Amino acid sequence: MVLLYCLIMKKFLSYLLFVLLAFSVGYLSSVVQETAMLEWYPYIAKSTFTPPGIVFAIAWAVLYLLMAVSAAMVWNTHSIYTWLSILLFFLQLVLNFAWSVTFFYMRSPAVGLVVLTALIIVVAIYAASAYMLHRAAGLLNLPYLLWLFFALYLNAYVVLNN
Repeated sequence: MVLLYCLIMKKFLSYLLFVLLAFSVGYLSSVVQETAMLEWYPYIAKSTFTPPGIVFAIAWAVLYLLMAVSAAMVWNTHSIYTWLSILLFFLQLVLNFAWSVTFFYMRSPAVGLVVLTALIIVVAIYAASAYMLHRAAGLLNLPYLLWLFFALYLNAYVVLNN
């Protein structure tokens, strides 16, 4: 009984830690974006398909939760390939944050486009590796990939029209 409780707590803690990690990256990204969101972003040319700010906030909250659950599922597979998938997960978090830095903080949509392209590639590879370890973990990344392709369009629009 105690062993079962310990296993459940260990699994729960892994989910909690990955959720905290993902949302921390989201929070830090919002801090990096804050000044540009007031002084720069409202004044650049954007696609008519650019959603209102609240949509971005809701979408990213859902996406960070999905990516965290995916990573925890992968972490709990205990395969010899787990470390590679987790490494890819951390790399995509770094690139995710780097996009906010390049696009908003540096106000460089062109560099942001390069970072976003790299992010899409890494997320696709992570999703495939996660899928091999735990199908649901891989599939949880499909909304993220779709959102990133939409973000790629929005980012490219800004590059081409500013």
